[in-house]
Amino acid sequence: MGWDFNLLYNLISTAFGWWYIIIPAVILGTLVGAVPGFNAANTLILLLPLTLSMKIELAMVFMASLYCATQLGGGIPAILVNIPGTGGAAATTLDGYMMAKNGKAQQALVCCFASSVLGGLITSIVVVLAMPYLVQMSFYIRSVEMVVVMLFGLTLIAVIAAQDMLKGLIAGFFGLLIGAIGADQIYSTPRATFGFLELYEGVPLVPALIGLFAISEALAMIDKPTILTEEGKARAVTVRWADTIEGLVISARHWWLITWTAFVGLIIGIIPGAGASIAAFVAYQQTRTFSKHPELFGTGIPEGVLAPESSNNGVTSGSLVPLMAIGVPGGSTAAVMMVVLQYQGIVLGPRLFIQNPELAYGVFISMVVAYIFMIPTILPLARYLSRVTLIPTQYLAPLIIGFTTVGSFAPREYIFDMGLALVFGIIGYIARRTGYHVTAILIGIILGPIFERYLMRALRISQGDISVLFSSTIGNVLWVLLVLSLLLPYLRQRRMRKTTAG
Repeated sequence: MGWDFNLLYNLISTAFGWWYIIIPAVILGTLVGAVPGFNAANTLILLLPLTLSMKIELAMVFMASLYCATQLGGGIPAILVNIPGTGGAAATTLDGYMMAKNGKAQQALVCCFASSVLGGLITSIVVVLAMPYLVQMSFYIRSVEMVVVMLFGLTLIAVIAAQDMLKGLIAGFFGLLIGAIGADQIYSTPRATFGFLELYEGVPLVPALIGLFAISEALAMIDKPTILTEEGKARAVTVRWADTIEGLVISARHWWLITWTAFVGLIIGIIPGAGASIAAFVAYQQTRTFSKHPELFGTGIPEGVLAPESSNNGVTSGSLVPLMAIGVPGGSTAAVMMVVLQYQGIVLGPRLFIQNPELAYGVFISMVVAYIFMIPTILPLARYLSRVTLIPTQYLAPLIIGFTTVGSFAPREYIFDMGLALVFGIIGYIARRTGYHVTAILIGIILGPIFERYLMRALRISQGDISVLFSSTIGNVLWVLLVLSLLLPYLRQRRMRKTTAG
């Protein structure tokens, strides 16, 4: 398919002309992403009366820009106070918060912003240029392939467990058990719901996320004057523009890491129902596996921020590909966009790109422009946002608990979810105090139910034949890559021991 460059030029100039829609959407999306419990989907649902009354082109530009900024905003609290604003930022806490504790919050935030913008820009441009081919990709990724993709994310439990094998595996399996709560995938029989109707659909992610990270972290920080180490406190007091430049230099030095992890996010985003959480965990696990210094991950290194943030922003453009091309929303935010499009009488599918290319391609062009506007809008804020780490915990902890508990109510509007967040907060606090990793628990809660759903679907299609998991060429390639990613760290350590002994 040849590109009409006149159309492309007109779309780009039109998108820049909509700056008065894009900039407010970017600011609002960043704020929404930074508040745990709120995300692009439930914010767009609240704003439906506004978007339904707007011209369809403006509505899509507004929603796409807000969606992009939400993914970026989720990394801000993940770095500053160890609280992921969205599920896609959960992996960012592993190194981002450690950088903040070491007085490098500004560098971490700049890395987060730069990788988010670059990852989103790269994938949005690729989607515009290669839309017909990307649509075909979604037809080849089925349940069998998704089982292996889930395993890539779940192996991060083993990576975390490498520090303390027994405790890491216990935390991971505990998360998987919690993820199994709710109606089973075949007969819809309730499992471990204890009679609570609110748990029939499974443990809701937002209360679990808020409890394990936000409330437990607030309880753990009370006995310290600040979240900073002594060395980090001395560094954080002197905030300079040079630190922003340093963060940009770090990001530029790792341009290849940002690029390939963005493509990880794009591919996973194209698969309906996958999402940013899976992409971030897979990208983090693969980055650590192929790193020259894997032992430094979790201690506060920039690669641990760059990889998940680039990949979860790569998901944004990917999740809109099946929506625009075949009328299947790639996630909850895309589903809200679909409601607006259908309300305006837009017929989604291949004909949209022929009959109304301005709308079909304009959405992705507006995402490119939104990421460009984020550079002057969000990047300078890193210097001032990093000051949050200096706030005494006696003020910070109550604010976090109060604010996030309300946030746990927002998605489903159940009082039950607020109580659930407090329960998970106590579980998370006990886990932190006894040396269990809350991230391993969260991985089990997020990925466990999705893994079970795809596994059961594959087995039902094959009538229980386990060999179906090895019946796909793409699936078998993924199996080989999975085995290699697990063997590589072991082989590398063995070679290092031989070199040291020699």
